[in-house]
Amino acid sequence: MPSLKKNTDSFHQLLLGWFDHHGRHDLPWQADRNPYRVWVSEIMLQQTQVTTVIPYFERFMTRFPAVTQLAEAKLDEVLHLWTGLGYYARARNLHKAAQIIASGHAGRFPDVFEDALALPGIGRSTAGAILAQSLGRRHAILDGNVKRVLTRLHAIEGWPGQKTVEDQLWQLAEQYTPDARLADYSQAIMDLGATVCTRGKPRCGDCPVGELCLARQHKTVGQYPSSKPKKTLPVRQTHMLLLQDRHGQFLLQQRPPTGIWGGLWSFPECPLETDIDAWCEQQLGLVIGPAQQGDVLRHTFSHFHLDIHPIRASLKDHTDRVMEATATLWYNTRQPDALGLPGPVKQMLEQLA
Repeated sequence: MPSLKKNTDSFHQLLLGWFDHHGRHDLPWQADRNPYRVWVSEIMLQQTQVTTVIPYFERFMTRFPAVTQLAEAKLDEVLHLWTGLGYYARARNLHKAAQIIASGHAGRFPDVFEDALALPGIGRSTAGAILAQSLGRRHAILDGNVKRVLTRLHAIEGWPGQKTVEDQLWQLAEQYTPDARLADYSQAIMDLGATVCTRGKPRCGDCPVGELCLARQHKTVGQYPSSKPKKTLPVRQTHMLLLQDRHGQFLLQQRPPTGIWGGLWSFPECPLETDIDAWCEQQLGLVIGPAQQGDVLRHTFSHFHLDIHPIRASLKDHTDRVMEATATLWYNTRQPDALGLPGPVKQMLEQLA
């Protein structure tokens, strides 16, 4: 294989030529492209596919067309528009960063790399992608798609999440980043990984840079990138209480601002071994009727499984005032409030409706 310096010119020519004819040019954040719109899209696209993101992005931009409007919004509304996208810390960080931009950057997304990197929820690759795509600045990117392309291109051993491997990939990403057409290049290399050099069943016959790819030459494409070392996820158990008042509404509590599902509204929870009747009376000040056990629902986080055991019960008396100190509300499934809901809670509420 020729030297890297000789390869870069060929790589740029082949990749950008392919992108001009086969790349994605009609994504909603490519229209009226500016740092704010690109930033929101990049955050939504973290660990989420383009087809899933598009309707969320369009709704988000309709409601918050400028960063100042996002900064002024209540977190509940932001989380509501995020419901179903998952990884809700992204939404909380987006809201927090918007407030920082509004107060500390005169309402304009910072155009200095270090200032962008300092914002909550923005890492090195995301900052580079925002500034490259919106302003044409020369910054390397290294999302999952780019890691896969470079790993196969150079047949790099080891899991890309390992620091020594990631450092090697960053060095390559910097060397391959051109001096011109930065917006097109960053989109092109991400498109290549997303549509051709895919994780499963890569379309090597359609790859514009296949002649430069060591993994393809050695017929070892399937070996790269190396998988993350597997570990068994622990399983946690919880009761979720689906408590219904005389109007048919269900009790929701707002979770703490940090941690799992931070700031979202969820059903009250208690451990499996809990006496449900006594817990409701002591913790909520509510007397419930006969409880009915529902089917167990498993929700998987990145580091554990959560087995949800739903318990449904109606209030026994006419009191619906909850004495719990945390924020609570009664949720009407027929006229739902604009709240941020965890995916499993949204699913159960839709079934209850």
